[in-house]
Amino acid sequence: MKISWLGWSLLSSLLAVPTLAAPSDPDAPTKHWLSKRLSRGVDSQEPSVFNGQDVPPLLQLTPETFEEYVKDGHWLIKHYSPSCAHCRKAAPAYKTVYEYYYTSDPLSPASGKSPDPKSMNSFTGYYNFHFASMNCLAYADLCETLNIGAYPIFAFYDNGKQKDTHVGIKTVEELSKLIEEQLEIIKPGSRPREGLKLPEVGAKGVDSTAEPDSLPMKSKGPAAGVKAPGVGLKAPEADIDAFEIGVKDTGAEVKAGEKQKELASEKSTDANTDGSVETKPKPKGPPPNPQGISVPLTAESFQKLVTTTQDPWFIKFYVPWCPHCQALAPNWLEMAKEMKDTLNVGEVDCDVETRLCEDARVEAFPTIYFFRGGQRVEYTGLRGLGDLLTYTRRAVGPGSTIEDVDVNRFKELEETEEVLFLYFYDHATTSEDFKAMDRLTLSLVGHARIVKTSSAALAERFKISTWPRLLVVRDGRPNYYNALAPKDMRDFRQILSWMQTVWLPIVPELTASNAQEIMDGKFVVLGILSRRRSDDFKQSRRELQEAAHEWMDKQVQLFRLERSELRDSKQLRIEEADDRNDQRALRAAKNTRITIREDDKKAVAFAWVDGDFWQRWLRTTYGINVDDGDRVIINDQDNRRYWDTASSGASIMASRTSILETIPLVISSPPKLSPKSTVGLFESFFFFTRTFLSTHPILFFIFLGITVAVATAIGRGRLFRRGGLGRGGILGNSNGGGGGFFHLDGKEGFLNGGSTGKVD
Repeated sequence: MKISWLGWSLLSSLLAVPTLAAPSDPDAPTKHWLSKRLSRGVDSQEPSVFNGQDVPPLLQLTPETFEEYVKDGHWLIKHYSPSCAHCRKAAPAYKTVYEYYYTSDPLSPASGKSPDPKSMNSFTGYYNFHFASMNCLAYADLCETLNIGAYPIFAFYDNGKQKDTHVGIKTVEELSKLIEEQLEIIKPGSRPREGLKLPEVGAKGVDSTAEPDSLPMKSKGPAAGVKAPGVGLKAPEADIDAFEIGVKDTGAEVKAGEKQKELASEKSTDANTDGSVETKPKPKGPPPNPQGISVPLTAESFQKLVTTTQDPWFIKFYVPWCPHCQALAPNWLEMAKEMKDTLNVGEVDCDVETRLCEDARVEAFPTIYFFRGGQRVEYTGLRGLGDLLTYTRRAVGPGSTIEDVDVNRFKELEETEEVLFLYFYDHATTSEDFKAMDRLTLSLVGHARIVKTSSAALAERFKISTWPRLLVVRDGRPNYYNALAPKDMRDFRQILSWMQTVWLPIVPELTASNAQEIMDGKFVVLGILSRRRSDDFKQSRRELQEAAHEWMDKQVQLFRLERSELRDSKQLRIEEADDRNDQRALRAAKNTRITIREDDKKAVAFAWVDGDFWQRWLRTTYGINVDDGDRVIINDQDNRRYWDTASSGASIMASRTSILETIPLVISSPPKLSPKSTVGLFESFFFFTRTFLSTHPILFFIFLGITVAVATAIGRGRLFRRGGLGRGGILGNSNGGGGGFFHLDGKEGFLNGGSTGKVD
């Protein structure tokens, strides 16, 4: 109800009368009856206790604090007037709802336990959801700006913006329903599907483990019947009972849900209208992770559920006292909820299951493995919720099996996948070959996708003449796995080793999870780009792509030329030995093997990095500010050095010309351009020593021996000069004129006397 401010001011002036009691009466009221009435409508600012946990008073927003608080997170704000009867009626319900959610456990609402309010696992920390109130009688201008036209209004705000408003809400149930809808939007799947046990208005606690008062209604098919309101049956039983009644009464075809389809098929196969009996279809097994939880595993249950089955499992091995394990826990539980009915998620406490963790070769905590069919692969990515979900969705997505594709399907995949492994087979390909390929899918999870084909069009495109054959396609560019014998196509380790060298895109983005894989053991042309400059970003990435392709083409040509020269040299030696009739030289020449390979030399790789996200690292390591524009450096991580200037002295730009002109000057031995170091002088000394020891151990120890010998000689020479060892020996001579460390006679000797004197 909106109040006329003019009428209110007139009423206030009329009622501004002196106190009715005598000033000498200490018990006389000091406020007018209207002031008392208004004070009763204002939210209490006293802390309270709910479920045994202290609850701070409800936040009261003012024009000065409104923007500061509401700009971050999700907010439910009650806009009210103390003089509004409806507001006073809704106030206790709102306070109870606030206390209930403030003390609730978002990760386990039915546990009955209240987490630490300052923890990220508390309700406020988990959802970033807050409660507040605003007195529109006191702050009318702000409420008018927010389009508050009646009281009470419950408004939701997301990061400072008003989302929606609700009028006439007065009960705990109505408020909870609105809040649950918002929480489900904030974190889908995080709220309990069976409902909540809500407190009574003014209650000081609630038994969260008790059965909810009501359950959410589920949609049912036309033959399933209608559930009477207020009947508190368990959801699965209610679904089955209602469905069975519907089938018996109507015999209608049911189309609501997979469970109803299975039940309908089972009942319809008992007998047909002509009396014939059909075979019942084999019922499907239960879906993986039906409860959306992380299952605690023991040695016995691990053997039963993981080792001896073909079901995929995502399992973490942890110890409760590990800080990294504790940080992972909320993301792990949230990931398990998201993987409900999709992927089994488990966990092993290595403090309890020590032997199991030893058998799994767990050396650090937490360690995460993806298991399938008795095989496993370690997850080495980041531990954020998004990273875990991306990995698990790929693990159980279409790429978890090897799809058989034709030419059209392969073109579709090329548009969405940066890296594609393609396996060619024909009618003569054996089951052993296919089994070897099937084993690879587990190792490729999170990296690339593999498909197979027998398409003649694809074989013609990639010039395949022998089967089976394996290749990888990156940006439309094929790279072939060289199998010299049929057994090489079944060598799982050898194939995987090759895949690991080519499963990154030609110009990947440098991230925390792939940085070591990209940077180690190679010269890396690293483009430092900014997404804020969208046009420059696209152009720079295109230039990096073109430079990478041209460099690779050039290297292929040089490799072929060098191999051709070696073959020509071998042929010349054979012809020369044959002309001289030198059988020994002829045999030696024929036995010469051409062993040159493309990876014999230190490779040159290309990558790009988000300069805005990694701004601090780029500034401290390479002294580059992304605000100065897109730049390129060539990094040699093995030697902790880099190049950021071209031969002209100018910075290397994101241009194929600048890049391709600089690379040969950098990779030559020694480099023709002076490098810069990524480490300090003190660290450089120890790094150089370690590198020299690993690359030239014999020379290192020879140099070390010479250094020790020289230092020893210098030290001994100083001792001779100081102690006079050459004249008197260590005890000095008997005449007292020689040097030495110790004097046994003389005025200053230990015996306090000369060689011929008498000492009393």
